[in-house]
Amino acid sequence: MLGLLGHRTFARDINVAFSLGTFLAACALTAMVIADGPIFAFDRQFFIDPLNVFMVTLTAFVGLTTAIFSRPYMRVEQDHGKMTPPRMRLYHGMYQLFSCTMLLGLTTNNLGIVWVAMEAATLTTVLLVSVYRTSASLEAAWKYFILCGVGIAQALFGTILMYMAADKVLGPEHATLLWTNLDQIKAQLDPTIITLAFVFLLIGYGTKVGMVPLHSWLPDAHAEGPTPVSAVLSGLLLNVAMYALLRCKVLTDGALQRPLAGQLMMGFGLLSLVVAAFFLSRQKDVKRMFSYSSIEHMGLITFAFGMGGPVANFAGLLHMTVHSLVKSAIFFTVGHATQKAGTQMMSEIRGLIKVSPTIGWGLMLGVMAILGMPPFGVFASEFLILTTAMREQPWATPFLFLALGLAFASMLVRVLPMVFGETSLKPLAHPPALLPVFVHLGLGLVLGLFIPPYLNQWYVQAAGMLGGVGR
Repeated sequence: MLGLLGHRTFARDINVAFSLGTFLAACALTAMVIADGPIFAFDRQFFIDPLNVFMVTLTAFVGLTTAIFSRPYMRVEQDHGKMTPPRMRLYHGMYQLFSCTMLLGLTTNNLGIVWVAMEAATLTTVLLVSVYRTSASLEAAWKYFILCGVGIAQALFGTILMYMAADKVLGPEHATLLWTNLDQIKAQLDPTIITLAFVFLLIGYGTKVGMVPLHSWLPDAHAEGPTPVSAVLSGLLLNVAMYALLRCKVLTDGALQRPLAGQLMMGFGLLSLVVAAFFLSRQKDVKRMFSYSSIEHMGLITFAFGMGGPVANFAGLLHMTVHSLVKSAIFFTVGHATQKAGTQMMSEIRGLIKVSPTIGWGLMLGVMAILGMPPFGVFASEFLILTTAMREQPWATPFLFLALGLAFASMLVRVLPMVFGETSLKPLAHPPALLPVFVHLGLGLVLGLFIPPYLNQWYVQAAGMLGGVGR
């Protein structure tokens, strides 16, 4: 319906209503899992457990708040002539389809359908990134399509290898791509085939995660697409790709009985973290800078899951949550700031605290949160990751401190003038609708001070399911 009516004034409200319905359904699903434990549906093709249920809720929540943010944002873009009625139809239709593909990838029990969902998410986001139809946005969308298309093809080959290994054990009469079936016989899978499968899956889904050196699509896609698209790319899509990779890591660990998968993830995660931190210091475009911040944080998350063990896995899950909340909040403030300034160049955005105190403080608090300042949740998760690395992987500790310190200095030195610098711009006549920003930052603060017992239980259970070699 949004594909047909997406240009109408009420289409923005319908988009929010659909997102609200999705969030309420996710909450109901969460209550069922809490009450009854893991559940199956549609002949075991869908499976919900503590690992994916909180990610479903997080995805639905950020999808809802981003839809709320996009109402005034896209209206301004339409007033400025950047969005025409056909483009608005495309935007609203693809936004809901994108949400559908992410939720499909999270809830399906079939590794083949996970691949289909990731491919569909790629196609929908290509259309969202190119929606402005400028030469830069079309180039960014084309680069995104080519790189992620090649990457997802590697993931397909890895999935085929996983099927081949499972078929030798289960036989053709069983559903050999159901993750729950594979998990039961993972110790019997051929180690050689599984090793090759995980390498291809790591390359394929790692491209979607934004791991270095497969990351170059991400800064362009963030910089040239609409800001709501940047928010869901950083806050949601990267998490879904990481989730797919984690499911495959569990099978690989069980088949090999040695930490090869974790070692590969630690290596790529640390490389991503260090390279992104150095690139942060060279950015002039504000959205590109925060896209490299996303690569940095996904590298840290990958490193945490690579270490494995209950503490590192717990920290990785917590970091995924707070990064999604805080980074989407930052993109919300950046969207309004760039609209007001008429540019994405940081050197030309000054004095946001005077132009709009809510935008200025929202951006400042968001940056302090994402840089790991206490008492925000990013500090808690980074503290757990660093202390675990000191104990279990001491060789990586200097690289972690170097990258995090460089990222802290690079971002802070650029954001402070944007917020507190002198400006000739007049204050906004009306304060922008930034309720989603402070809701996200408030949740990020709460998770740094106190994790509710039911959420803590999810993290503990999911961390135990992921296993690994950590102590």
